[in-house]
Amino acid sequence: MINFIISLFSNAGIILGIVALVGLLAQKKSGTEVFTGTAKTIIGFLIFSVGATTITGSLQNFNTLFTNGFHVSGIFASPEAATALAQNEYGTVVSLTLIFGFVMNIVFARITPLKNIFFTGQHLLYFACVLALILKFYGLTDWITILLGGAILGLCSAGLPQICQPFMRKLTGSDKQAIGHFNMVGYALAGTLGMLFRKYQKESAENIKFPKWLSFFKDFLVSVAVIMLILFYVATLKAGPEATAKIAGTTNWLVFPLIQSFTFTAGMAILLQGVRMFLAEITAAFVAISEKLIPGSRPALDVPTVFPYAPMAVILGFLVSYGAGLLGMVLMIFFGSSVVIIPAAHIAFFSGGTAGIFGNATGGWRGAVLGSFVIGLMLSILPALLYPLFGDMGISGTTFPNIDYNIIGSLLNSLLSLFK
Repeated sequence: MINFIISLFSNAGIILGIVALVGLLAQKKSGTEVFTGTAKTIIGFLIFSVGATTITGSLQNFNTLFTNGFHVSGIFASPEAATALAQNEYGTVVSLTLIFGFVMNIVFARITPLKNIFFTGQHLLYFACVLALILKFYGLTDWITILLGGAILGLCSAGLPQICQPFMRKLTGSDKQAIGHFNMVGYALAGTLGMLFRKYQKESAENIKFPKWLSFFKDFLVSVAVIMLILFYVATLKAGPEATAKIAGTTNWLVFPLIQSFTFTAGMAILLQGVRMFLAEITAAFVAISEKLIPGSRPALDVPTVFPYAPMAVILGFLVSYGAGLLGMVLMIFFGSSVVIIPAAHIAFFSGGTAGIFGNATGGWRGAVLGSFVIGLMLSILPALLYPLFGDMGISGTTFPNIDYNIIGSLLNSLLSLFK
């Protein structure tokens, strides 16, 4: 039974499908409409997940080529790898913290002004790991860890999207949707930094004028393909045929980057199609939940749901944040840091790209550049703060990159250290 509940709460598509089902039933829709709306929500989210997985896989191949080609050594901040290690050590505690955290999110949304219900399941799992590791480091019992960690997770799930909501209203033109991705301190900061260029707000990344010979950049997917083609071939040529062949399999080493760049672009097209499909269904179904069950509530959804509002800002934010992450890595090496964090391209894409959207909304392309640059530095430097603690708990060789995890985690660590 526990495995069933854990699997259910770890799958955002199923949770969103249940939400759509409840909302449609509350609106007294016909049986056909209820089934259709629920099915399209789940199918749309799974399409979105296929696209996200495809993009992540391509970028992880890029990470391998880049680190081999440029002989970079250090720690990859990868929540997937860190979570796998944490679950091996504290699987039950982490899973129950996740479940209790989601329940507390609903409680906080019901009884407080924090009306956001967090539906990005993998991020809830990552944050549950961070909280469980810190609390167990200080010797708390399993049940205190679950209850305290779940309460913190629920409060952050309901509260952190709130700081991004002024920017979400500006971006989407409504208050019906929140962002659900634990870099929300960073996204709010990117939107705030963008306001330094508010007089250039109309000079959006979406309106950049290209010379005629670069007119293909007006097509979002074509521009993505060209940029990824350049990045992959630079990394591949630097890595050389032997290193590339290890991940290319039977594909020729010079053909591999071509396929990877277009695979990435195909993943982006799939992701955006899935976003359009499930977002339309879940927002319509959520109306009844907001009106009858949790008044004023809104769904907090994963970051690709805002990509369609400023797709060029996503690419700009990705490139700038990845560059900032490389700069952060160089600074850590220069100053002799005991931990050197290697920026992960897939983290820079989703998080830096979203920071670019928020900065662009308030300060045009200049805001996108500044916002994503600062967030790129934070994604590179902040994970070093908690890495020694995680290492003591058996999580070595990787760590959790996201800004909210590291800020909340560092505050919790500092507070608990006072009572150690």
